[in-house]
Amino acid sequence: MRARRNVLSYLGEKEWFILLLWFGLAAVGTVTELSRGNMNNFLIFRQVFFHLIHQQPLYIEYPSEYLDVNLYGPVFSIMIAPFVVFPVKIGAFLWSMAGAGAIFYAIRQLPITKLQQNIVLLLCSQELMGASGWFQLNQFILAFIILTFTATIKGKDLLAAFFIVAGTLTKFYGIVGLSFFFFSQNPKRFIAGLFLWSGVLFALPMLMSSPQYILHSYQDWLMALVAKNAKNQHNLVSFQDISAGGLIKRVFKLPELDDLVVLVSGTLLFASQYLRLKYRKNSNYQLYILCSVLFFPVLFSSSSESPTYIIAIPAICIWYVIQNPTKWNNVFIFFAILLVSFSHSDVLTPWFRKNIAVPYAIKALPCLVLYLVIVYQILTRQFLRLQQNIIPVYADKPQELMRA
Repeated sequence: MRARRNVLSYLGEKEWFILLLWFGLAAVGTVTELSRGNMNNFLIFRQVFFHLIHQQPLYIEYPSEYLDVNLYGPVFSIMIAPFVVFPVKIGAFLWSMAGAGAIFYAIRQLPITKLQQNIVLLLCSQELMGASGWFQLNQFILAFIILTFTATIKGKDLLAAFFIVAGTLTKFYGIVGLSFFFFSQNPKRFIAGLFLWSGVLFALPMLMSSPQYILHSYQDWLMALVAKNAKNQHNLVSFQDISAGGLIKRVFKLPELDDLVVLVSGTLLFASQYLRLKYRKNSNYQLYILCSVLFFPVLFSSSSESPTYIIAIPAICIWYVIQNPTKWNNVFIFFAILLVSFSHSDVLTPWFRKNIAVPYAIKALPCLVLYLVIVYQILTRQFLRLQQNIIPVYADKPQELMRA
């Protein structure tokens, strides 16, 4: 790392500081909301388990238990099960800390140096604090996507397939892990793993309920997601649809813009990156694709809200730490972190949050800009100009490491 990152490098070299900051801020965000009694999301999660074992509908309102409705798949009942045995507040605290731990572990698996990993953690810590207080599933989804990536490039195809299926059957965002298929060293085993884990995880909740109940629950889940998407697209003054589509509709006053137009455009841009697939063993190319994948479900989902950006913020930071040093990269990372991680806080004033950040979905702006930049850099092969300061992780083919 060079002089441009003196402060970040200095802090990144302090392992104790990174650990304290990462888990400390997650704990602060969690305890703060618990002290205010704001744990509705965890109450929804907790009750999903009990509703499933009693074979009650999973996707209707239970106003006597919590506000809003559950929107996660039946498999989520297995995931939340270890946390329901504790008193509610303790379970909520452990859930948030487990999410922070999952991301920490996933970042540690990335094929970049320890210092670069620490800088990523450092720059993402503010977003984690905010996300932790929401008690959402997004932290685990982020970890699943990154672990899908790292398992795939390490040749652990069955493990990669597990994370894809587990992520998809809990929150549909996990399906973006399929984008790493072309990095697999054993595509047949990768595909077999998808079938294997789909069968296992689809059937697993049946052990606590019944096959008929689970089949019906998946039908209800699909209808609930469709209804939620329709609601989000026509609400331009809420904390929902903080996405590329939401940004465009709010900034350019296009409330009737079809989200499908934005989604198709984003998908075509994403697919264009595979025109450079011959570089699939180049670690820089792989990391660029990872960044695009992390951006995609956040930018092109009408359900994206402020805490969803814990999935997108690592993409900004990973891109930054592998770049060659330039003044403009430093300027960009400053404003990107400021707008993504602080636009909904009092740091940029309550006025900015009320009049700019929320009405115009401003959190999506730096992510959309960088998404377009990454697509351009891949198509123009700029990733080949980056310093080779990353650590290859192909486990079984060292001879290919030297050529990659």
